[in-house]
Amino acid sequence: MDTLSTVVDSVVDTTTQAFDTLSSSGVDPWGPATAPAASMPGAGTLIGLGIVYIAVVVFAIVCCWKIFAKAGKPGWACLIPIYNAIVMLEIVKRPVWWIILCMIPLVNFVVMFILIFDLARKFGKGTGFALGLAFLGFIFYPILAFGSAEYDENA
Repeated sequence: MDTLSTVVDSVVDTTTQAFDTLSSSGVDPWGPATAPAASMPGAGTLIGLGIVYIAVVVFAIVCCWKIFAKAGKPGWACLIPIYNAIVMLEIVKRPVWWIILCMIPLVNFVVMFILIFDLARKFGKGTGFALGLAFLGFIFYPILAFGSAEYDENA
């Protein structure tokens, strides 16, 4: 117990000396450690960012819903985790057991690229469009959802 007391006393003494040194040098040891309040985002900024985030998520859901509906699947399926991946596997005519491959690190990247390329092919699009879906999805998924592309089950 004496050792613990000695350690605590030592820490308190060191801390007190540090604060005294800072105070004597003109630095307020209890002052703000971050930027002044005027440069910090206010509640309005955070609410605005939240609204933008919700709008982006809703738009992504609508795009996915439309793609599922074009493929003859229920649009609401895009809202249910894991089931939406199973429905996507059905759309691109891949075996359902591939869902397990989607859960294996690094393998899931390869599987997702295959699924994206298959999805583009099923809607009559080529390799360039598939690369757009993979790397610029925020542009190409809405094009796929709202464009004139039609689902071809036999493609």
